[in-house]
Amino acid sequence: MKRFIVGVTSLAITGLALAAGPGAVRKQVEASMLLTGTIVVAPDGSVKSYELDKAEKIPANITALVSNATQQWHFDPVMRDGQAVTAKARMSLRVVAKHETPDSSDYTARISGATFGDYGAASTDQITYLERNPPVYPQVAARGHVGGTVYVLLRIGRDGKVVDAEAEQVNLNIVSSDAEMKAWRKVLASPSVSAARHWTFHIPTTGLHANDPYYVTRVPIVYRTERTSPDAEYATWQAYVPGPKDRVSWADDESAAGGGTDALPDGQIQLVGTGLKLTTPVSKG
Repeated sequence: MKRFIVGVTSLAITGLALAAGPGAVRKQVEASMLLTGTIVVAPDGSVKSYELDKAEKIPANITALVSNATQQWHFDPVMRDGQAVTAKARMSLRVVAKHETPDSSDYTARISGATFGDYGAASTDQITYLERNPPVYPQVAARGHVGGTVYVLLRIGRDGKVVDAEAEQVNLNIVSSDAEMKAWRKVLASPSVSAARHWTFHIPTTGLHANDPYYVTRVPIVYRTERTSPDAEYATWQAYVPGPKDRVSWADDESAAGGGTDALPDGQIQLVGTGLKLTTPVSKG
């Protein structure tokens, strides 16, 4: 197994709002980097090529990590008219770095999750936002400099309205006791779900999913404690504490599965059950 050691210690620690001592930070903190790009899959399911967005901003050791991982990836072949074809799709990757041991100053990086788009999908094949009013940042969280990302699973009816909404996972930018972390996750999850219930969507009118009875989507909602744009954060390490992935009561196994829950860029919608299907682990290191 090839290890990728990255120097993110000072950034990871200073990037968190600390409500506990250094020992707790070492045990819980991860540094995270979200990358996007495109991937081309050969008819046999192997990776033919890939390209990362804004490659010049990405650290060389992370570029090497992605290169090493993609060489081991294999996908279900994409079929068209009964023939396997070359497929090109968008992808997003979540790279995380964790302490090798609680007492180590080194971080080992790996790809923790990935999402892949549909090959050749037209805009009318996809689900898109019609109206989306963002949630209000909870004042108690803003005063406490508590931010993070809430990943919400939605079930959308054929009228484009949300039928069900639940938070799957909440990643935070603070470190505290387990009880306090659980409480802060609820503080951010509650307004996220409440706001998402009132969103409306354009449903697919063409393609494989035009006649689906409903649509299960996954969306991230980001709470930023500082005024930074997603472009400014791209390919930089962001410190966070990953939350547990909760089982959504109404979701089937396909909706709940996948290691890419927190690999979605801000504002992106993932239509669950679509996209290229990776059949190998996203990362072996």
